[in-house]
Amino acid sequence: MSSTHTQLGLQLQPQLTFTSLLLPSHPLITFYPRLHNRTFKRCVSITASSANEPNDVVEHKPKQKRAYPFHEIEPKWQRYWEKDKTFRTPDEVDMSKPKFYVLDMFPYPSGAGLHVGHPLGYTATDILARLKRMQGYNVLHPMGWDAFGLPAEQYAIETGTHPKITTLKNIDRFRSQLKSLGFSYDWDREISTTEPDYYKWTQWIFLQLLKRGLAYQAEVPVNWCPALGTVLANEEVIDGLSERGGHPVIRKPMKQWMLKITAYADRLREDLDDLDWPESIKEMQRNWIGKSEGAEMEFSVLSSDGQERDIKITIYTTRPDTIFGATYLVIAPEHPLLSSLVSTTQRESVEEYIDVASRKSDLERTELQKEKTGVFSGCYAKNPVNGEAIPIWVADYVLGSYGTGAIMAVPAHDTRDFEFASKYDIPIRWVVMPHDKKLSGSGKAYSGEGNVINSSNTKLGLDINSLSSKDAAFKVIEWAERTGNGKKKVNYKLRDWLFARQRYWGEPIPVVFSDDSDEGVPILETELPLTLPELDDFSPTGTGEPPLAKAVSWVTTKDPLSGKPARRETSTMPQWAGSCWYYLRFMDPKNSNELVAKTKETYWSPVDVYVGGAEHAVLHLLYARFWHKVLYDIGVVSTKEPFKCVINQGIILGEVQYIAYKDSDGNFISADSDTSAELQQEIIPDEKVIKSGDSFVLKDNPEISVLARSHKMSKSRGNVVNPDDVVSEYGADSLRLYEMFMGPLRDSKQWNTSGIEGVHRFLGRAWRLVVGSPLSDGTLKEGTVVTDEDPTPEQLRSLHKCIAKVTEEIEATRFNTGISAMMEFINVAYKWKKHPRVIIEAFVLMLAPYAPHMAEELWFRLGHSKSLAYEPFPKVDPAYLEESTILLPVQINGKTRGTIQVEKTCSEEDAFQLASKDEKLSKYLDGVSIKKRIFVPGKILNVILDRQNIKAAVR
Repeated sequence: MSSTHTQLGLQLQPQLTFTSLLLPSHPLITFYPRLHNRTFKRCVSITASSANEPNDVVEHKPKQKRAYPFHEIEPKWQRYWEKDKTFRTPDEVDMSKPKFYVLDMFPYPSGAGLHVGHPLGYTATDILARLKRMQGYNVLHPMGWDAFGLPAEQYAIETGTHPKITTLKNIDRFRSQLKSLGFSYDWDREISTTEPDYYKWTQWIFLQLLKRGLAYQAEVPVNWCPALGTVLANEEVIDGLSERGGHPVIRKPMKQWMLKITAYADRLREDLDDLDWPESIKEMQRNWIGKSEGAEMEFSVLSSDGQERDIKITIYTTRPDTIFGATYLVIAPEHPLLSSLVSTTQRESVEEYIDVASRKSDLERTELQKEKTGVFSGCYAKNPVNGEAIPIWVADYVLGSYGTGAIMAVPAHDTRDFEFASKYDIPIRWVVMPHDKKLSGSGKAYSGEGNVINSSNTKLGLDINSLSSKDAAFKVIEWAERTGNGKKKVNYKLRDWLFARQRYWGEPIPVVFSDDSDEGVPILETELPLTLPELDDFSPTGTGEPPLAKAVSWVTTKDPLSGKPARRETSTMPQWAGSCWYYLRFMDPKNSNELVAKTKETYWSPVDVYVGGAEHAVLHLLYARFWHKVLYDIGVVSTKEPFKCVINQGIILGEVQYIAYKDSDGNFISADSDTSAELQQEIIPDEKVIKSGDSFVLKDNPEISVLARSHKMSKSRGNVVNPDDVVSEYGADSLRLYEMFMGPLRDSKQWNTSGIEGVHRFLGRAWRLVVGSPLSDGTLKEGTVVTDEDPTPEQLRSLHKCIAKVTEEIEATRFNTGISAMMEFINVAYKWKKHPRVIIEAFVLMLAPYAPHMAEELWFRLGHSKSLAYEPFPKVDPAYLEESTILLPVQINGKTRGTIQVEKTCSEEDAFQLASKDEKLSKYLDGVSIKKRIFVPGKILNVILDRQNIKAAVR
């Protein structure tokens, strides 16, 4: 062991050997897939190819020789970083320095651990963090766990294992995997949403919401499973049945805690304009908030003899200009007035319809492609603008949670209404004439604007004929407000946030109820955290009460205000709660007196770069923004928005799978053939498939095309690649480099294990460039092969060109092209006879954000005793980016005959000598008499020959 190794306190492990990496063969599976772009009718069985029968051991080529000793290097430097706390951000930092807060979206620590898709975003943030440290920034790069959640509770119910035990085990697994990949997290700031010291402040935020009227209770429909006796989350309901047991699930109203996010709808929408987020994500949030301007109109319900009753149905419409075209009303099955509207003859039909609708999710009900269904209520309402009696229908494509739960249906000018009216033979009346007259005779609904027709009632003083849609809408609203039939209204698709789960494994809600009252009373802030009681039985109660109701001694308490007997709230917070504000706690994770110290929050806010999957584009980001704005209003945070820049990394898809089709006789059928026969699918090994044009065909039968497809990695598909296996085979640096080299960060990419070999070879070349080739016995000599000579101008130009490219590409998150620049540098450097230290050290520093283990080892071998984590990142010298050579045109007697490559400072004589040696130009200049030379530096060389030589030269 060298003296420098001793100084660093590092020990080299004995040489490791790898066992063969065995991949399971395809099992024999039978299932009924929906085939991509196919119209076959079939019951299909998938069988493994005969070359790969079930239960066979898959043979792999012998393990390749390691390109460099990563198996020794990586554990060594991971131990060093952990012991030295290399990446710890001090509690008190020099606030005169610039800061960089880069954050990964909070992971849920599942039992499956990481697959190779997870490190994509983590590697990107780590590269940014390492670069910024080397550029002199104070960097905050923490990691923690969004650890409350349904999977751990379901596992607890099935096995009797306390969810805390499962969660801690999963966290240990995730942490170990992340450390094995060399991510430079500050592990001293690690937090988990399940720790009382953390959720104390989640509960504190809830109390602030309650104080400001932003938390309240309301009756809302939930997924109730009578057979299981519990409320189910949306993800536990599949096609109207419980995921566990396949029992029927209905929508049932239940008193729940709600957060009034709608109070912040305008701010949440308007403040998106100032954010450096993908425009697609901002548009998704705008659509989710769904601001629309229109009118609320009132329709009087009519009795059986046509008289107005004292019941009015209020509808919301964004197109008041079409009100004369309303030929029926639709109310939601859960509308509160429905029971008082239904006629005796229709009651049974309506109740049956309500029961069926209660088994559908909101998404199923509003799906545009589904066939519209409904039932007549047996009752009519009066259209306020023309006095017509129009039927009231019940249909599930109208939701009770949106608008008023009722709509006026204008089938001529709304596609859904048109389909419904056509099905049930309801009149369709055109009231808007399109500017393009051809559209009015298309036989379809026209939902655009135009000029209003058939819309006048002089008795009521409303005539909007010939007006534009916009002017007509304004006039209808004006009339409605004047006559008391309606008013202008701004509406939102955004609904208040359902903030309660009838589950055990979540944050307790810090509220009690007096025994003689249903009014919630907040507990004192000094009593926080309200911790979860220990339970042995986490199963549902069967009564609809949450599992916490079983903790009788915990539930029984006193009203903090009156001292009277009271009971605790037994619902818990949803999983979203803890992830709404964790980025603030990372700034000050050990503070027991306040959520975050003001000085630290002011310095670190906002998060500079926030990286995660697009699946969190709406809910998580919207909820976090909502809480942040509330905290801003009460003075806890200093910024209006939590995340300055959001980046959504793409998805890494599993490796390509090739599917061939066979008919009942066992003959292959081309994948692009059109047949209605029942077909079998067969998985074909890669080596039996070749590419032909834009498709893939069987190697032995090119007439047969096969289907090539890849899917998002998931345990259920069996296409997960474990990063532990890749690290064992190629090293963590190779995995990091490959994930960045696969393509642009934001694009979806397809995993190909063989593709990692290319970047592994590149790292091997980088290693040998610095260290030299192994000795004859396979060992490596100490130190490096670099020299202390001054670099040549050409070497400096190659280096600084690489520095400029790598710096620019990392900061623009174009990591793949940054790697390409380093590969180009290595190719050039291998042509040099000598490798000056100043050049090689700069290259090692450039490599460090991408491949930190190798870079640390090379830095150490170059004679440095400290980690390079805080060494200055190389800066480009613009002088070396200028091209030192130019193409100089050469003329013979005024006619251009070729060009030569010359230095910019090239003299006339040097230019002439180069031209004389040029293969193309030399035939004009050899053995001839030259009259004169005209040389303009950097522009042109013109050689004038004696006349007698011209013909000879040309010849």
